[in-house]
Amino acid sequence: MKKFSDIRRYELYRWLVPAFWLLNLLQDLVEGAGNFPLRAVNETWLALYISVINYRLLEHALPKLSWKRAGYGFWVLLSYLFAYSVGLFLWRAFGVTLHIFTPLGNPIPIQDRLGALVGYSVAAVAFFAIIRHLYNYIKLKQHAQQLRIVSQQAELNYLKSQTNPHFLFNTLNNIYSLARDKSDLAPESILRLSKMLRYMLYETGEPYIAVEKDLKIIDDYIALEKLRYDDSLRVNFNHDLEDMKQALPPLLLIPLVENAFKHGASETRERPFVDIHLSIKNRQLFFVVKNSTGEPAGDGSFNAQIGLSNLRRQLELLYTDYHLDIQRGDYIFTATLKINLSSHV
Repeated sequence: MKKFSDIRRYELYRWLVPAFWLLNLLQDLVEGAGNFPLRAVNETWLALYISVINYRLLEHALPKLSWKRAGYGFWVLLSYLFAYSVGLFLWRAFGVTLHIFTPLGNPIPIQDRLGALVGYSVAAVAFFAIIRHLYNYIKLKQHAQQLRIVSQQAELNYLKSQTNPHFLFNTLNNIYSLARDKSDLAPESILRLSKMLRYMLYETGEPYIAVEKDLKIIDDYIALEKLRYDDSLRVNFNHDLEDMKQALPPLLLIPLVENAFKHGASETRERPFVDIHLSIKNRQLFFVVKNSTGEPAGDGSFNAQIGLSNLRRQLELLYTDYHLDIQRGDYIFTATLKINLSSHV
């Protein structure tokens, strides 16, 4: 059974041989040579031979050569040198005998004829080798690009597999606190969690979803978080979208919202708040999340949580033009995300 790579090689030579034949015919036209139909037949006869020899040389002989087998390599190259000179001359003579190849022009000495055929062979080898090299280079780049895409998609899937359990773990902790206090809100929180689970299972499998679906999951998450607090928590979520069907990677924004509640509002004793604003206009996304922290800025250092680290890596894989800014001030934490949605990789 033929290897797949061999089939690809046959596809290359299937158009490379006619291209070589046409190139020689164009040269004859440029030089103003007469008897064009006969010259076309002659070029066909020579191209058949030289194409087979080039295929054998480039695809079978040269790849097997090595310094460890220098003696063998010398005899191989010598045999091909014979094929490109005397062999081509004998092939031409064979065509004349069969009345396929028609000698044109004035007769010339054998040594001159051999020299002309050797020049023809050298040009043919150069043409085939250069095109083959370019073909291999393009195919190699395409293969590397495909591997990069597959690798990035695998990493994105891994990041999602980290985000979802992390997100659900924090949500279950919230429900646990309600259940431990025997709160009447526990059943409602479980119902909201089931909606989010359904969304994660059936809506986030695609690379992109409509932004309105992500807005719904953010609304559900905010409602679930608010069940833990009394009226002292102030939550403001507003958005300005020119197209509710705008495509966005699923759950891309939720880590910033989750972080605002888990590491902000939950640690604020007095007047906790979370302000969220989303704007998408002219393919420019602007997302700002501000929340109380309950403590001063300190030295300004900040240890990124797994959700934020995960988000940064997803942005690196998805977009080339984005900016994620984290600012920790006195009793307030601000996360600002800007994305040029047209810069998707």
